Amino acid sequence: MTAKNLFRLTLAAGLAAALAACSMGGGAPLSEGLTTPMNRPGAQLNRVEALFLLNDYRRQNGAADVRGDTVLDATAQTLAQNYAKTGAQPLLPPGSTTMRLSAGYATFAEVFSGWRAVPADAAALATSSAGRAGLGVVYEPASANGVYWVLVLAP
Repeated sequence: MTAKNLFRLTLAAGLAAALAACSMGGGAPLSEGLTTPMNRPGAQLNRVEALFLLNDYRRQNGAADVRGDTVLDATAQTLAQNYAKTGAQPLLPPGSTTMRLSAGYATFAEVFSGWRAVPADAAALATSSAGRAGLGVVYEPASANGVYWVLVLAP
């Protein structure tokens, strides 16, 4: 394991622990839908719970909820697949407000915690012009990072 990967793993574990300590439902532990590792063949993300966590964060930061959008989900999924295959970060899709990318985090709780820890990403998560959201995640075991995430927000 390289020093970079060890650092990422340590950071992810710390961020996941911090996120788990956050008040969500009175301090209840995060649900399995947010902590299920995506680095397994056939793993399924619970998009409803992921959207709930995103909207909880948006409300805490003065932004209105976004609604899940199946077209944006499909777009984000396609972008994540291409990101996993090529390693090249995708471009913002036309008509979208913002896009967040990540690679290497196994769970949504970890990736979301990572986004919240970076000021530019945190601000993008709470952008007021967004009304819809799409989320894509792909596991590519032969790639450098394994799991690739794409969040697309649009008006």
